[in-house]
Amino acid sequence: MRKYNIAILGATGAVGQEFLNLIEERNFPYDNLKLLASKRSAGKIISFMGKDFTVEEATDDSFKNIDIALFAGGSASTKFAPAAVKYGAVVIDNSSAFRMDPSVPLVVPEVNPEAIQQHKGIIANPNCSTIIMAMALKPLYNQAKIKRIVVSTYQAVSGAGKEAIDELDSQVQAIVENRPVEANILPSASLPKHYQIAFNVIPHIDVFVEDNYTKEEMKMVHETHKIFNDYTIGITATTVRVPIYRSHSESINIEFVEEVSVDKAKELLAAFPGVILQDNPAEMLYPMPLFTSNQNEVFVGRIRKDNSVQNALNLWVVGDQIRKGAALNALQIAEHMIEHNLI
Repeated sequence: MRKYNIAILGATGAVGQEFLNLIEERNFPYDNLKLLASKRSAGKIISFMGKDFTVEEATDDSFKNIDIALFAGGSASTKFAPAAVKYGAVVIDNSSAFRMDPSVPLVVPEVNPEAIQQHKGIIANPNCSTIIMAMALKPLYNQAKIKRIVVSTYQAVSGAGKEAIDELDSQVQAIVENRPVEANILPSASLPKHYQIAFNVIPHIDVFVEDNYTKEEMKMVHETHKIFNDYTIGITATTVRVPIYRSHSESINIEFVEEVSVDKAKELLAAFPGVILQDNPAEMLYPMPLFTSNQNEVFVGRIRKDNSVQNALNLWVVGDQIRKGAALNALQIAEHMIEHNLI
């Protein structure tokens, strides 16, 4: 099997580290590996598969002789993606920079792998919450046309970065020790006001946009339309930050044009690649972030008929947003390209 030269941009962050974990776990066929980051992180040593790698400062020339560039996200994507493509690399990008660009495929490999072939050098990873929802929607969408989706998310602090994890830690410790609680990160460090996340939930992720929805909420709307290539689905979202470390949860109400029974939904979801059905109320079995963290699959449970409207179901969906919601999805795109000789 041919092996590939890989670059990871953002190698020192949570998603970059997850790329490394998954490359090892999945025996990804790499030849040379280049770890890239900002000037601040350059020079750090990362041990990987028995070898020490020195993190390099990313420049345009970093992508010479690179086959696949895995971008962990952030503003660096806009800066370096054109250079990587110029040097012949395929960029799989985890930022929001290219997701809604009509010329860039937005891909969940289990959902719309055919879009990968349309790439012109850049393939976009969807938002983590969108990926998790799309995995649960796809087998049901294949069965019956979806009319409307109402989704509420319960998103882990790690979605806001390591600083948010550290702040949750420090806030809990301060409360235990009866000290004043400091809040400097959430909803976003860039915003003028911050709230305590420990023992709290914050119904605000990213910035507010039109009609007082947040950007995170509208990502779920626009990205789902693009992934399914179906702009007729009505979608409304409420995204909420909750005080857990890892794995996003979603309450999803789906209205279909025709009936999909609970039993049929369970059958379809159980058979779908990358989804684990975890639904047994009698045994108190349902997905929870505590048990889905560091797992590759999306877990679905609490499937029940919505008795308030015709042809609707309620689902509870949980997935590790750093794995399937980010690094794993990107690596699966690369694996698909290799398997189908697209690179």
